[in-house]
Amino acid sequence: MQLNALQLKEMATAVLVAHGVPEAFADDQADLLVEAELRGLPSHGVLRLPRIVERIRNRVIDPCATGSPNWFGQSFLQVDGRGGLGPVVALAALQAARERAEETGVCVAAVANGNHLGMLAWYVERLAGQGHAAIAMTTSEALVHPWGGRVAMMGTNPIAIGVPAVPDPFILDLATSVVAMGRIHDHADRGEPIPQEWALDRDGNPTTDPEAAKNGAIAPFGGAKGYALGLGIEVLVAALTRSAIGRNVAGTLDSERPCNKGDLFIVFGQQNSAATRLVSSYLEEVRRSPAAPGFAAVDVPGDGMRRRRAAALRDGVWIADDLWHRLRRLRAGEVGA
Repeated sequence: MQLNALQLKEMATAVLVAHGVPEAFADDQADLLVEAELRGLPSHGVLRLPRIVERIRNRVIDPCATGSPNWFGQSFLQVDGRGGLGPVVALAALQAARERAEETGVCVAAVANGNHLGMLAWYVERLAGQGHAAIAMTTSEALVHPWGGRVAMMGTNPIAIGVPAVPDPFILDLATSVVAMGRIHDHADRGEPIPQEWALDRDGNPTTDPEAAKNGAIAPFGGAKGYALGLGIEVLVAALTRSAIGRNVAGTLDSERPCNKGDLFIVFGQQNSAATRLVSSYLEEVRRSPAAPGFAAVDVPGDGMRRRRAAALRDGVWIADDLWHRLRRLRAGEVGA
């Protein structure tokens, strides 16, 4: 069924509030999920809601926690998320990091014991809108096989970069896997095959069956280079957040285990207007550069996301009937929904 953004946001917020999430926290979590839907990332959208509710019911998410901060020096903030919702813990950490970065020029926030962050663009775009360049990284369960390997050894390990610009900030958000595991789950929910180059099955063989891929391994993007970048994020995030690494990471894809991955943010001080003009001018120069055959124009990262969002705001978002009915039952507080 097609739903508009307001309907979806109201439903997501109501589901969370019905399960003990304070309204302000529910609003942030719901906004993140709905923005993912609007930008064409259903893998990070409202299909995550039932698992969030299950994790609250199983007490591996504390719906009221915002995390405990601990400063090391002037510019390094470690946060114990205390099992709070991923965006709630992250936004609290980023508020502190942004304020400190305005004093020191840069601040690193290392978060452990939070929960699934969702779409990283949502965080760096907020900061860029406030005049701060930022980098975000996170890890996940071991879902990706090494270049030349057949067994999952590291996470999808996305990275996002936001830089202030006009009329819109520069926003890069990419996983170091060919796809996010959530997209494979989305294909499974829809009963659609996946491209053969996306994943291996549990025996290390290429597969188009999303159910088989869920028990196998996703390919790194870009061959050896994507593998190397993903591995670099894995070790950097784990070392600085003091969180689990590799095959010991759990809690973003199940409903029973505490989430033990790490999240890393680097926030820079307020960007001056000259730098913003420089970046904005250059991005427009890139967009105006000649397009290759088969391309209507040259985009920069973030352009496609904004077009998809505008179209979804106009036309609505498609949500599977089964998922919508399940959300209605969750809103009503039905056990087992």
